[in-house]
Amino acid sequence: MASQSSLPTAAEEGFKDAASYDAFRPSYPPEAVEAFLTKLKVAQQDEAKIVEIAAGTGKFTELLARRPERFAVKAIEPHAGMREKLAQKDLSGVQVTDGKADKMPVGDEWGDACIAAQAFHWFATPEALKEIERVLRPGAVFGGIWNIEDYNKPKDWKATTKWEQKLNDFICSLDDGLPRFRHQKWKEVFDQQLPTNPVQAIKDTFTNSLPRFSLPLGEGNTKWTVWLSEEALASRLNTLSQIAVLKGDEREAFVKLFKEIVQGDNVERNEKGEIAVHGQTFFFWTDRL
Repeated sequence: MASQSSLPTAAEEGFKDAASYDAFRPSYPPEAVEAFLTKLKVAQQDEAKIVEIAAGTGKFTELLARRPERFAVKAIEPHAGMREKLAQKDLSGVQVTDGKADKMPVGDEWGDACIAAQAFHWFATPEALKEIERVLRPGAVFGGIWNIEDYNKPKDWKATTKWEQKLNDFICSLDDGLPRFRHQKWKEVFDQQLPTNPVQAIKDTFTNSLPRFSLPLGEGNTKWTVWLSEEALASRLNTLSQIAVLKGDEREAFVKLFKEIVQGDNVERNEKGEIAVHGQTFFFWTDRL
């Protein structure tokens, strides 16, 4: 999440109900978490120091706190409501602080790893990357991880079902110009590290403007299916900022479309009437140079 002082109105509105966000946003599959932390070189590293940026209500922070490594975690969150929800959990080994990606209350080279869960797309800027470099020791790893339902995927990813694609088309139609994972723009900040020509490369060498993080990015994913009631699915959708802000006729149109979609013939249900919702946990990692 971006800093609250610069948080877009749609995002601030969408995230203001921290309790609903915490209740209805999913956690992360154990196998994805293990693979991710291994790539970050902190799995099985006792008392490793981890900086978590935009920790939100602590969906990923909780998993770090439960780990046997007894991580020391600095969980940084700019949104007051989300930060309060996280602090209330009183997680072992976790220090919750106010701050933002380009100005973190963390000492130089403190961290063994830095993590952005469900958030890096909001602050993928050169300023944030410079600050992440500052708080990490040389050789430490920065990584981002997201849960991406098929209905909120990038356009060029294939949906598992027709109904999820239809919902994805609708969500993409709500595009308000704000950066989200599905736009894949967050990757560009790493590419911007590279010189555009030989002259620029020489200039960067003399001005100490060399790349801060390794390329190409490492990437991994874990696919999953969860079963949700119509009510739970609607509640999860409403944690998306671009849906949370819908009002009046736009809200009514969304509710009508949602009901039509989930009553379609291609919606798989179990014996409880719950709907099969498909997605994946995507993660990347890069070494601090």
